[in-house]
Amino acid sequence: MNTQNTLASTLNNNSFDPLLSPFETANYIGVSENTLSVWRCVGRYDIPYIKVGRLVRYRRSDLDTWLESRTHSTSTL
Repeated sequence: MNTQNTLASTLNNNSFDPLLSPFETANYIGVSENTLSVWRCVGRYDIPYIKVGRLVRYRRSDLDTWLESRTHSTSTL
């Protein structure tokens, strides 16, 4: 299998860990697509992403991990 077929297979493999577009990712985490783009460009948050040329994709499992790391519980006094 050549590299191009491997990349296409990886980017289209939605059965185990879907890859989301920036639009889908922004909706998933509840921010605008522009905000997500700014965060990615300036490194505001360390959200893992895949970039091939201009194509940007996010693994749903990475987003879930990132959201979990941002979750705070209230402490009782």
